Order: sequence, then structure tokens, then C-alpha cells
Amino acid sequence: MGAGSMASANVGCAASLRRRMRVVLLAALGCLCSCHKATERQASVALPPGTILDDRTFHSDALDADATYRVIRPAVLPVGQPAHVLYLLHGYGNGYQDWSTQTPIAQLAARGYVLVMPEGHFSYYINSATKVHDRYEDFLTHDLIADAERGLQVPARSDRMIVGISMGGYAAIVLAFKHPDLYGFAGALSPAIDVTQRPFELRRISQSLRLRRIFGPAGSATRSANDPFLLAKAADPGVTPFLFLSVGNQESLREPVERFDALLRDEHIRHEFRLGDGGHDWQQWNRSLPALLESLEAKH
Repeated sequence: MGAGSMASANVGCAASLRRRMRVVLLAALGCLCSCHKATERQASVALPPGTILDDRTFHSDALDADATYRVIRPAVLPVGQPAHVLYLLHGYGNGYQDWSTQTPIAQLAARGYVLVMPEGHFSYYINSATKVHDRYEDFLTHDLIADAERGLQVPARSDRMIVGISMGGYAAIVLAFKHPDLYGFAGALSPAIDVTQRPFELRRISQSLRLRRIFGPAGSATRSANDPFLLAKAADPGVTPFLFLSVGNQESLREPVERFDALLRDEHIRHEFRLGDGGHDWQQWNRSLPALLESLEAKH
């Protein structure tokens, strides 16, 4: 189901859910400015009552190194009930703390969600074409899931979701296509959806060299294997997770994201697309969060 058909389903329930979600998020945004800084580590994180924050480090076989991630979850998880785990991927140049410090996403933990925020550095969360130990896709889909979900009951893919911004939004879409058995929902705010198609540019030589190290040279098999447009064309709509996309109307990414939305419609891949107001920044992403979370809960 494409963007044009979303508005026709369950209008009354969706409106009620939207109002409830926006009340929670607006209250949380206010809390971000006045929350009690219990520890230096939790500074600027508005933790709702009954939740805890835990920064964890473990050895990742895929990376052959220690990896760090943040978890925000209910202090007490109901016995015998499935856990709803939401993986949150940061953007290029950001870090694993940003989702918890820049957004009110922690409020979901008060409603039973386990939020997992891994450190992805500049990896685009895929297995590097040139660095044998930069296997970030394997890290996310094997090592991290095993460590973060230890002791949790996650019986179905619908109980595991993945959302990202910019670089992380690109990865959320790619991983949803490549691992549809793992995720029931994928959300992407301002995804760098065209990153594998960008040409090598001398005026941006540092960025171009970094992308070549990650994806391989233009026209390579590794570039094709991680191109969201090619993955969408090859995907089975019957098993692909529901996708949510948004982009700001002032972003340079608007054109490729809108082109990707059109492709998803042509391929009959269930998704929702929202065009927001603003640029490539947390202000615009926070304005998009209520719609994303409404879509996530509706599809959960």
C-alpha cells in the first residue's frame, strides 16, 4: 500500500492515536529542557518514570572489537510477555547517544518498548568492501541482536523494528530488504537513499574516498548489493517489512527520496511517505516523529 492509500484506513482510530502520540511527544520535548540530571552519563536524557538507561560494551566477532550501545527500557519487564525491541540508528557524524539526547524517543520505554541505540561510526551500517573487520551489517543483524535481546522474548519479527536518520535511515531500508525475516517495520527519516549512486567527486574527495572504502568503486558488485533502488526492484512485496519514509522540503535529499517513494509504489511495496517542513536537522526529524511512531504502532 503506497502513500496515497494510507489515509483511507481506520480514520477515527488513526486520529485518536495521532492525538495521543503527539500529547506524549510534546510533553516529552518539554521535559528535555528540564529533566533531572541524575548522572553525567544520563545528562540531557528525559527518562520517564519506571525506565532505566544502560550503556553497554561487548565484544563483537563481526567487528573483531568491542562495540558500545545504549539501551533504554522498562525497569521491570512483564514476565511471559513478548518484548517490543526498537533499534535506532544514528546519522553520519553523530553517535549512539543522539537519539536519546536529541529526541523524546525515551518515552516509548514507559510503554513497554526496549530501545537499542548502537554506535555505527561512519560505516553506513554495512559490511565494508575494503576493511575486513568493518562488518557492520553482520554486527547489527547477528552480534547486536544476540547481546541486546539476551533474556528477552522476541518471538516474531513484528516485535523487532528498526529506524534511522540520514545514514541510519539508509541502513534501516537496506537491512529491511536484505533481512526481511528479522524486522517487521523499518523507518527512515531523511535517508541517504542515493549514497551508492553518488559519483566520485574531486571537490569532495575526502567523502568520495570514504564512500569508496565502504561501498567499493562505482559499478562494483558491492555497490549494487547495497543499492536501495535495486533492492526494491528485486524485493518480494509479500515479505518486505512495512516502510516509513520522510524528508524535509528544504533538503537536497528530497529528490532521491521522492524518486524512491515512486519506485516503491510501482513495485507495490507497502509503505508510507511524508514530506515534512524543514531541512536536514533534528528540528525537522522531531516534527516527523509523531507520524513515524503512529505508523509503527499501527503496523505493530
